[in-house]
Amino acid sequence: MAVTLINPDGLPKPDVYRQMSVATGSKLVFLAGQVARDADGRKVGEGDLAAQVEQAYLNIGTALAAIGATFDDVAKLTVYIVDWTPDKLPQLGEGVARAAAKLAVDPVKPITLLGVAALGEPDLLVEVEATAVVD
Repeated sequence: MAVTLINPDGLPKPDVYRQMSVATGSKLVFLAGQVARDADGRKVGEGDLAAQVEQAYLNIGTALAAIGATFDDVAKLTVYIVDWTPDKLPQLGEGVARAAAKLAVDPVKPITLLGVAALGEPDLLVEVEATAVVD
């Protein structure tokens, strides 16, 4: 695997993400932010944060599969959530867990979570960017 995940000594050791990834592959992959749209562009999970998170993660898996990579090759995620408040954390976790089960992967990665006022379309609640490293 090209990505090793680490929680270095001297930093908090969260359960739901890792503080650092060390990538040794030869190709960087920058994936545009993925949203709650299926392959035909139809809305998925309107008004349902967990369903939208799940679809965004599944879209990342689909995009990576197209180049022979997997979610295991992801070095970092950036998650943008509209009107973020800490009470939305269980819904975020539920969506991630459902996608991880379907993809059969460990979703724990270095992650940056940003609360935003809006995304590119009014019905979107979440957008997830991924950076991967593959050999």
